[in-house]
Amino acid sequence: MNAVRNYQRELDRIIEERGADAPTLLLHSCCAPCSSYVMEYLRGYFRLTVFYYNPNISPDEEYRKRVAEEKRLIAAYNAQAVSEDGVSRQTAEDGAPEGGTVGYPIEIIEGEYEPEHFAEIARGREDCPEGGERCFACYELRLRETAARAAEGGFDYFATTLTVSPLKNAAKLNEIGERLAAEYGTAWLPSDFKKKGGYKRSVELSGEYGLYRQDYCGCAYSKAERERRKRERAGSGAV
Repeated sequence: MNAVRNYQRELDRIIEERGADAPTLLLHSCCAPCSSYVMEYLRGYFRLTVFYYNPNISPDEEYRKRVAEEKRLIAAYNAQAVSEDGVSRQTAEDGAPEGGTVGYPIEIIEGEYEPEHFAEIARGREDCPEGGERCFACYELRLRETAARAAEGGFDYFATTLTVSPLKNAAKLNEIGERLAAEYGTAWLPSDFKKKGGYKRSVELSGEYGLYRQDYCGCAYSKAERERRKRERAGSGAV
């Protein structure tokens, strides 16, 4: 039997063994609430570029709302930095400047909104339960584009914020990421960001920054599942 891997421990080891120069990381983000903790945690160790690519989100207005929140959060994080030139380049080991925060400035790239690509991978998987094969195909759709961008841009690593969610399969995400890393010739950063209280911290940060926290993953199927559960609770009298 294969031993269960501790992806958080693997990430800790990479952080401990990195060189003097902060590695570059293309970080796929699913939404502002999930990325809040991940960016807070990693920006002291990596030069982050957030890649917002989520063709699964439906409808269009929902996509626009979520990407706007991502940009607002990144702007708020960058505005907190304090140094002589207005940008903090402190590492987590150095500690934050007085009145400022720890970390390198964060950049963002918004990918194309391509819902037709999600429709293609969902075809034939419409009846799959949440967390099943349709979701795995969606993971790969988003991570494949991230890996391609990371290779093209010469990033040291690529990763995703998806592993912060208790509802996402971290082992499957890491499996897909490692396979794509080999395919594209770029390094995957292993993660299970829900560890070390990561998900709890993301909820706290969402409150601190007043972030919009959606109540479904993003696609029409997850929204329908959420509405079904709401109706069931209402019918049973559950609060």
